Amino acid sequence: MANIALIIAGGSGARMHQNIPKQFLTVNEKPVIVYTLEAFQNHADIDAISVVCIEGWESVLMAYANQFNITKLISVVTGGKNGQDSIRNGVFELEKRYTSDDIVLIHDAIRPMVSAEIISDCIVKTQLYGCGIATVPCAEAMMITEDGVISTGSYPRDQLKRTQTPQGFRLGGICSLHRRALEAGITNSVASCTLMIEMGEQVYFSAGSEKNIKLTTVDDIDIFKALLNTQRTEWIKR
Repeated sequence: MANIALIIAGGSGARMHQNIPKQFLTVNEKPVIVYTLEAFQNHADIDAISVVCIEGWESVLMAYANQFNITKLISVVTGGKNGQDSIRNGVFELEKRYTSDDIVLIHDAIRPMVSAEIISDCIVKTQLYGCGIATVPCAEAMMITEDGVISTGSYPRDQLKRTQTPQGFRLGGICSLHRRALEAGITNSVASCTLMIEMGEQVYFSAGSEKNIKLTTVDDIDIFKALLNTQRTEWIKR
């Protein structure tokens, strides 16, 4: 049984306000996406890596993979018009060469600090339950609002989880989910876990981390640089 990492790098990163997609921004002389690829390249239980890439950047990605010795990369798939579309493109491509029982870990290219422990736990939970969604507890007070300006209510934080990636699935299961979603007219779910819920399925949690940040704004890049500088030795060993 194979464990495949599907890295989603199909977004343009408009909220970063840069001239190039944020997954290709260089931090400490290395593109963000390379940090992410290396995390899965260096994990002993990951057998292969596939990337869903923003259109027009496929050759750049391949050049980086060669430069940084990402030998597990087996395919590059062009992204779609939104996240659900891109993930569907990726899992359908994997379906051509892997079996339904193989495990696919869907991961954001812009979460470059994913640890070996997070990857391992996602694999284990997916093996046990058929899916594993990396999560962290919700530590903040959660307020309910309709207009984004005022609130007259709150939601118990102990009933909430913040989701991250990787999100693991049996390949056959996630492909079937996407086909059923298309038939149901669901085409823009924000994540694989939300698509599962929309389709009436339950999800199981795996371990996440506050360090497993998603690079969405320029402030996130600053945090990423700080984490690299304070954990350089640990990061290199991974």
